[in-house]
Amino acid sequence: MAALAQLVLIGLLAGGIYAAVGVGFGLVWGVLNIVNLAHGALVIIGAYLTWQMFAVWGVDPFLTLPIDAIALFVLGYAVQRGVINRIIRAPLLFTFLLTFGLNLIAVNVLLLIFKSDFRSVTTAYSGAGLELGGLVIPYIRLAALAIALVMAALLAILLSRTRVGLAIQAVGSDRGEPYTLQAFVVVILGGLGRVSATVVGGLVFGLVEAFGQSIPGSGSVFANAIAFGVMVVILVTRPQGLMGRLR
Repeated sequence: MAALAQLVLIGLLAGGIYAAVGVGFGLVWGVLNIVNLAHGALVIIGAYLTWQMFAVWGVDPFLTLPIDAIALFVLGYAVQRGVINRIIRAPLLFTFLLTFGLNLIAVNVLLLIFKSDFRSVTTAYSGAGLELGGLVIPYIRLAALAIALVMAALLAILLSRTRVGLAIQAVGSDRGEPYTLQAFVVVILGGLGRVSATVVGGLVFGLVEAFGQSIPGSGSVFANAIAFGVMVVILVTRPQGLMGRLR
């Protein structure tokens, strides 16, 4: 029973990360009708920025978050104004091809700069965790889940309670590589158009992936296959997603 509870916990913690990535992906897709295949690459760029600041200056990873946010905002704004806006009214296939090309460029530039070596950020609290009975909750994953849920809640409030948010939704109704695919699945699972639906989709994906990885002899690829299989079932039985609305 303890092992099952630990699996559920791991799935929910991972699902929070997927939800955070999926919220941004779903917002761009829902508002601009652009399926941004470079979304995961931007997440990876943020990860490398964090690693670089930690490795060179010893900056705590959590303290790099505001810097990452500003840097990625500037990069995203430049890409939007300089590239995306030129084909924003083109057929969806053009945005697929363009963002796929941007993804390839970003990934290969990162490979050129950082090579393909495995990098990690190890702090004094990396292995620490909160023990509840037989369960161990890593502090880092718990903090990541909390930040993801808070940011999703703030975004939901912005979209539903402010003029800017309502204007964004009005526009939408008018018209790292693995993270891109995971974000796509998360949005499909939850349903397009609602932040809460994306959060639910992320948590469901995390749970399914965690249980898939627990099967003896299976790895992450097999776990992802199970998660994508669940997505297919959802698409067949409930095309609007778990919490989406039919349009």
